[in-house]
Amino acid sequence: MEIFVRPGDSLWHFSELFKIPLQLILDSNRNLNPQRLPVGQRIQIPGFTTANYVIKQGDSLWQIAQRQNVPLDTILLANPSITPNRLQIGQTIQVPQRITWRLVNGKQNYDYNIMISDIKKLQAAYPFLQNTSIGNSVLERSIPEMLIGNGSKRVHYNGSFHANEWITTPIIMTFLNDYLLALTNQTTIRGVSMASLYAQTTLSIVPMVNPDGVNLVIDGPPDNETLKNKLIAWNNNSTNFSGWKANINGVDLNDQFPAMWELESARNPQTPGPRDYGGEAPLTQPEAIAMADLTRRSNFAWVLAFHTQGKVIYWGFENLEPPESQTMVEEFSRVSGYEPVQSANSYAGYKDWFIQDWRRPGFTVELGSGTNPLPLSQFDDIYQQALGIFLAGLYL
Repeated sequence: MEIFVRPGDSLWHFSELFKIPLQLILDSNRNLNPQRLPVGQRIQIPGFTTANYVIKQGDSLWQIAQRQNVPLDTILLANPSITPNRLQIGQTIQVPQRITWRLVNGKQNYDYNIMISDIKKLQAAYPFLQNTSIGNSVLERSIPEMLIGNGSKRVHYNGSFHANEWITTPIIMTFLNDYLLALTNQTTIRGVSMASLYAQTTLSIVPMVNPDGVNLVIDGPPDNETLKNKLIAWNNNSTNFSGWKANINGVDLNDQFPAMWELESARNPQTPGPRDYGGEAPLTQPEAIAMADLTRRSNFAWVLAFHTQGKVIYWGFENLEPPESQTMVEEFSRVSGYEPVQSANSYAGYKDWFIQDWRRPGFTVELGSGTNPLPLSQFDDIYQQALGIFLAGLYL
């Protein structure tokens, strides 16, 4: 929510008044000097919204504050133009309300448009959450990256490299929402302090690497007849795209990285299709290029790529991974019940390339079990399994 500075106000006062950590208020207002707050300056208070309240006979602001369980001064800040002793019956005022509920509903067919809508909701409620674009998909959909935290250690999570593994996106988005809730309400998740993680770690999240593919699986082919007919032909003349893993060019984005790409390409399909075609060369698809560029400029300590399915965590590549990878995967296994597997006997994946080029820990986490796309009936179970991994990926 937005408030306006009065004479004598400070960010410290707002922090005490709204019971929001000062750092989150600072990070929600990056463009101002906290030592010099001009009267009338707009200030974003994270983790709050406002609700309309219509004045009734006999109401006073003090009574409203008591009934709504908020400090009187928060109502004054939310309504800078009202005169407290001249309330009019029928007048509408804004009453601050702490957000204690999820804004993300992950248990639905979670396509690109829903994700973008949810990102906007989260940013409005939690302005310390940063959102940038790492590039565009083939069909010019912007691929968002969200950043949360202040720490020098940089960690990366991603989802939906594969189109029919799209449930990874709402799983990640739900964790992000729960992290934001715990920060602003100063609570823990499974006994872990989110405030300390925020201070130690900067988390990069790309929740949907393959937006065109996800929309193809969930919503069907685009209206463009030429593209539609091409996709159906690539899909063995079927209009059922539930088995589609690739991007809209029929290239498997997790076979696009220069980590023994030639070996993977030689044993896989040589033409575009639903899965496993690695393209004419590594890093030819815009989504893969965007992920590679992001990784090169970000100095990630480690990366976790979330896929489905199998309840396993792949953690090695050609014995190039550092010793701490095994320690880390054992913790991931402990908190999730998933099986650590050193090698998937495959090449050209994102985590393979990361391990090869940086010699740092990289993991492919296969969430859930069954046939892709996994049904939403598994959502809650998958989330509880993944939650321990999300947390451990930040505190290790």
